[in-house]
Amino acid sequence: MSDIVLSASVRQNLLSLQSTADLLSTTQNRLATGKKVNTALDNPTNFFTAQSLDNRASDINNLLDGIGNGVQVLQAANTGITSLQKLVDTAKSIANQVLQSPTGYSARSSVSSVAALGGTATNLVDGTTIKSGDVLAIAASAGQPAFSFTFGASTSLAQLNTALSASNLSATLDSSNKLVITTTNDAASSTIGAVTFTNTGGGTATFGAAGTAPVADAASQSARAALVAQYNNTIAQITTTAQDASFNGVNLLSGDSLKLTFNETGKSTLSITGVKFDAAGLGLNALTAGTDFLDNNSANKVISTLSSASSALRSQASTLGSNLSIVQIRQDFSKNLINVLQTGSSNLTLADTNEEAANSQALSTRQSIAVSALALANQSQQSVLQLLR
Repeated sequence: MSDIVLSASVRQNLLSLQSTADLLSTTQNRLATGKKVNTALDNPTNFFTAQSLDNRASDINNLLDGIGNGVQVLQAANTGITSLQKLVDTAKSIANQVLQSPTGYSARSSVSSVAALGGTATNLVDGTTIKSGDVLAIAASAGQPAFSFTFGASTSLAQLNTALSASNLSATLDSSNKLVITTTNDAASSTIGAVTFTNTGGGTATFGAAGTAPVADAASQSARAALVAQYNNTIAQITTTAQDASFNGVNLLSGDSLKLTFNETGKSTLSITGVKFDAAGLGLNALTAGTDFLDNNSANKVISTLSSASSALRSQASTLGSNLSIVQIRQDFSKNLINVLQTGSSNLTLADTNEEAANSQALSTRQSIAVSALALANQSQQSVLQLLR
């Protein structure tokens, strides 16, 4: 170019045309990419700031998969607890059937006074066989606590029964006016313990040393044994259901723990400790036919244990629900934060396509004008060429 001589006007028009071409190239590149900052050379501050925002959005987006899996782990545990609650309710229903069944014994344990009493149901104390100050004591036995009762000056059969009820016993006067003490349905399988009657007041009443053994009813006990089998099947299902309540290898009902990370630095986390909610973990054990469900007492003990298990399930369901709510809130927060970061990055780098399209049109017009101006600048040299011809 140094050997070619250009006039000042031509050189000026050439520079203007080159500048317009550069601007047009930049504008067309922005329209093609949609960005006004494509490299660090375009705007170092905006480029690296936008890159930092995009990197953080990408890191948080990568964590969303783990958070999503955490939600499903909690959902699986919650589904398991719902099923476990239904199974516990089923077991409780079976135990309640025992309470509604026949006693299970054709004869319950009983003990009676050796001789008839002189008193009546209204007042057992007749001043002879039973006197004020006499003490009736019964030793504790399976299903029955120890019992002690001191007769007053005027003790009715109803008052004695009120005291006996705490020991699962009841008293009646038979046709011979003997005082008969019998186990209630709650302790129908029990044998009344040793009975002593202390004649502190000087009465003459005496009782048998211990109660007779209860006589089981074969048909009734067979039905109760069937209920034991149903109960055991239900308890077995509680264990297998708890074992199946896993997601992606994590089971919060089998003692596993779950740790979720919510931010790219790993400083924002949530740790969820699992529980052992198989039958043993809930305090539920298999029953034995011929030993359990023999009377109301054994059924009530089972119902009490089931009620405790139900309370534990409800408490854990509440805990899981709270944790699930937290995880879902953080999941939504992460999604919204990613949108904020990406929007901020876009604001720093994206081009205004309307503006760039207008620039492109203006530059095209300017380029045409520059070409025409260059042609005019060359007219003087063209005149010389005409003379030479």
